[in-house]
Amino acid sequence: METNAILETILHRRSIRRYKPDQIPEAALNAILQAGLYAPSAGGRQGVLFVVSQDAETNERLGRIKKANSRVRPSTETAYISREQPSIADDPSIQSAFYGAPTVVTLFGPKQFLYAINDCSVAAENMMLAADSLGIGSCYIGSAWDSFDDPYGQEVLRRWAVRADYFAVLHVLLGNPLSEKHPTAKPRREGRILRV
Repeated sequence: METNAILETILHRRSIRRYKPDQIPEAALNAILQAGLYAPSAGGRQGVLFVVSQDAETNERLGRIKKANSRVRPSTETAYISREQPSIADDPSIQSAFYGAPTVVTLFGPKQFLYAINDCSVAAENMMLAADSLGIGSCYIGSAWDSFDDPYGQEVLRRWAVRADYFAVLHVLLGNPLSEKHPTAKPRREGRILRV
């Protein structure tokens, strides 16, 4: 298989769910955010808003709200997210859906725009690939609107001055991985490429 640095990063990136408490370097954060800003967007609208929270208390409380409002199906012996780095579906003792990440970037999209979720998702992928290339761990947390679905969450949105015509689409967790051992990839499922 042909390869280069970008393809190697794509194959190397894994979701990280265990973080050291120290913040990532500011230069790395700026590079990761720039990767998000340069993601494709429908019609070139560049409508995604990136809100960076490095406040431990806010992140912990929003992560607990997210877990409480998540409707995850508990893992079983044969159906699970990760054995190496369990998710909230794998381990009910995990209290926060943000896994102690010191930096949480919430991506917001316009409520009345058909491709808001798509634009946020492609920006998140750019950010996670940039993070991996810089040795920073990341994790994609979908359906971010339920992180703000209580009075505290609503107060946070007001404090952050998020526009009322935008909604929280997803979160990207960032931090230094707690473990030196990088998670291994699950085998790729066969039969997913159809050449016609």
